[in-house]
Amino acid sequence: MNASALLRTASGLSLLFAAGHALGGRKDWSPMGETDVLKTMRAIRFDTMGVSRTYLEFYRGFGHSLSIFLVLQTVVLWQLAAIARTDPAQARPMVASFAVASIASVVVSWLFLFPVPAIFSAVLATCLAAAFVLLS
Repeated sequence: MNASALLRTASGLSLLFAAGHALGGRKDWSPMGETDVLKTMRAIRFDTMGVSRTYLEFYRGFGHSLSIFLVLQTVVLWQLAAIARTDPAQARPMVASFAVASIASVVVSWLFLFPVPAIFSAVLATCLAAAFVLLS
């Protein structure tokens, strides 16, 4: 498999990751059902920068923001695959940046989240690292 194909594969993985993340955040939920923490996140409001928000609104907003950036990553990786085909030297530093960020995501997901995002990040990081090596 060449670097361009690996980058397209990484783009597809990123799209699946974005879809899973967006679908998981469609409603208020907890893997343990309705908990005191979730109730409190809905109930406690605070004013910041001229708006009133709950902790749950911040939580959901960060989740939606992450989904948006995963879609952006999908698009950029797809475009990067075309650049890698015509100018590997120009693509290599950008691929390295995405690979490092994906490796960091593996660590954060493993330490603070749960296995599914860690696995997606690990597979994505593997594709990107392999593409980086092939671009040399």
